[in-house]
Amino acid sequence: MYLDAEKKKEIFAQYGKSNTDTGSPEAQIALFSYRIAHLTEHLKSNKKDYNTERALKILVGKRRRLLDYLIETDIERYRAIIKELGIRK
Repeated sequence: MYLDAEKKKEIFAQYGKSNTDTGSPEAQIALFSYRIAHLTEHLKSNKKDYNTERALKILVGKRRRLLDYLIETDIERYRAIIKELGIRK
């Protein structure tokens, strides 16, 4: 499986406050970005997989909403996570 418990803990430890911090926007954005990258690679080889395409669009929307929330609450945290993950608007 591409996303096991150890990988999640690693992502949360790197981008969250601790490896059990699953609720912070930065940790969730990082997890969504990892999943988006995986689904994008899958869709490059499976162009007609419309269910995965729909799931990808939903994940991108969730990440966008979290980024919008982060802009409204703390612009410095937003800039830091954008720079760290290499996300562009």
